[in-house]
This record gives sequence, structure tokens and C-alpha cells, in this order.
Amino acid sequence: MPPNGDPIGFAHHDHESCVTDAVASVEARCITAGLQFTPVRKRVLQILLEEHRALGAYEILDRLRDEGLGSQPPVAYRALDFLTKHGFVHKIERLNAFIACAHPHEVHTPAFLICRDCNSVAEAETDLTQGRLAQIASATGFIIERAILEAEGLCPNCISKSETV
Repeated sequence: MPPNGDPIGFAHHDHESCVTDAVASVEARCITAGLQFTPVRKRVLQILLEEHRALGAYEILDRLRDEGLGSQPPVAYRALDFLTKHGFVHKIERLNAFIACAHPHEVHTPAFLICRDCNSVAEAETDLTQGRLAQIASATGFIIERAILEAEGLCPNCISKSETV
């Protein structure tokens, strides 16, 4: 759980093992695929996992700079590009920010639930072969290769806060 005590992904879990397990999973996938998991790439992933929220590239760059790992924007962007390309991190278009994948060991299509009040993000899994979008694609002969699904609303914490006001 993050320092502020809010649930992660809208649900409580063991945050320390979550970070450790995710990094280990990404390291293993990189070894298997012959990908270079450099110290900067690893640290960017760790930063996103530690925060458990979407961060902008410049927020990440600030952390890297403070830790002596680079001070120029390409450092952060190259790491984020690698992590995003291989599915270890996702870009949240609405926030122009990045979040660590909640399921780095699985091939999946994520759907994001974004709180319009606090900007927290929860990742859910969806299946592109099911649902209305799949039906429309099939009916038109379109093959979906990639989809970004983002829903905006209120998270449980913000709903609770608004009810107590």
C-alpha cells in the first residue's frame, strides 16, 4: 500500500511483494526474449511500481536526475519507449502519463479506470474477441491489432470522500 494508505488499483494488496514480483517477472521475460533490461529501464519500472499511479515522463526524469541516472529527457523517454513497446508499462492517453502493467507476465488487452478527481488508475483486463467492439470489427471485416480502453469516473476513495462532505 502506498504511503498515503489509499488502496492500490482500488483494492488493498501487499505492495512490497507486488513490486518485487513484477520486477522479477519483467527480468525473466527480458532474459527469455533476449532483451536488454538496463539499470535505467529497471529503475523506471521500479519508480512506476513504487508509485502505483500514472506518472508523466518529466516526473520520472526528475527522480532519475535526483538518483544520478540521467538528466536529459531522452533518458526517460527511451526507457519508457522500451517498457511500453514490450508491454511492461502502459501509456494512459487521457493523462499523458505512464503506469506499470498490473499483469506483466500475461499477454492481455488492458482497460483503464481513471478517477476524474484524484487521477488514480486501475488496470482491468478485457478481451478484444468479445463485446460490441469485436462485433463491429467482425461485421466490417476489420482486424483489431491494438486498442486503448480508458474509462473515466470516480474511484472508491473519492466516492467515499464526497459522501462524507
